[in-house]
Amino acid sequence: SIEPPPPAPAGGGAGQHYGGDLFTEVGRYARFVRWLARRESFDVIHAHDWMTFPAGIAASAISRKPLVIHVHSTEFDRSGIHVHQRIYDIERHGMHFATKIICVSFLTKNIVTSRYAVPEVKVQVVYNAIDINGPAPKGSPPAIRRDEKIVLFLGRITMQKGPEYFLQAARKVLSVMDNVRFVMAGSGDLIRKSIEMAAEMGIGHKVLFTGFLRGEDVNRVFKMADLYVMPSVSEPFGIAPLEAMSHDVPVIISKQSGVAEVLTHVLKVDFWDVDEMANKIIAVLRHPPLQATLRQHGNIEVRKLTWHDSARHCIDVYQSAIDASRGTARACGGA
Repeated sequence: SIEPPPPAPAGGGAGQHYGGDLFTEVGRYARFVRWLARRESFDVIHAHDWMTFPAGIAASAISRKPLVIHVHSTEFDRSGIHVHQRIYDIERHGMHFATKIICVSFLTKNIVTSRYAVPEVKVQVVYNAIDINGPAPKGSPPAIRRDEKIVLFLGRITMQKGPEYFLQAARKVLSVMDNVRFVMAGSGDLIRKSIEMAAEMGIGHKVLFTGFLRGEDVNRVFKMADLYVMPSVSEPFGIAPLEAMSHDVPVIISKQSGVAEVLTHVLKVDFWDVDEMANKIIAVLRHPPLQATLRQHGNIEVRKLTWHDSARHCIDVYQSAIDASRGTARACGGA
């Protein structure tokens, strides 16, 4: 008789929270992939982040094919010092089981080697990119007074993304410039706290919370922005600054980000240095020549970061994993 497949994982529902059914779904997905690996032919397994690591391990154990894991973020990035032990254990097991590890930046590679005790030789850095051939923005930007300068935060409103530092810098900017509005586009577990924080600071009327945006709404918000700020506490890479630059928006980014390793025509600041962050915001808003330089050179720079190059580097890692796996098999007397 033909063995039926195990139930596929349920779609959605887990949200951003650890708990509930999430670990059950991770286990269910691993069982489904193990079943699939017995029936499919492939040369290498590529698993992305901790929720797929158990599935990748299961597929590799069944097929004896090399596992490459791709680390887009770690539990230290997401949770700081309040690490979820079970997630950390899954991450660490996956990293040590894998033949090769791809990290999205040297920042992430350093975390993987230092916090998870992974040999540096196993880890390769492959930077992210963006699709610059996406659809052009349509329609008009939201109705905000055009005598106001717009400073944009776009991302999840969570500890990792540093929304409180953005608001602290906003207060300092508004003490000097009144014709500025700060837009926080995104959702997350700190959105209510951020709204309350803006109100307590007395700048609530100058901060617009849009909620989660996608598609054309993201294009529109970039179109209306005079400046994009990414104040992340720990950002493994950070694609949003690339998107901003592709829309000709000047960019300020946290030095504690992977994307800071590859970008030159941006302003960089320590996430915690809200005085310097505010100074840089004011400098960009008040000096059109600086805006023009960041726009022009930033747009040229971002076009050099392509997914084609990222894919080529991933293929190189696949080949090195296959070669390493064959070498191990020969050493052990395998086929």
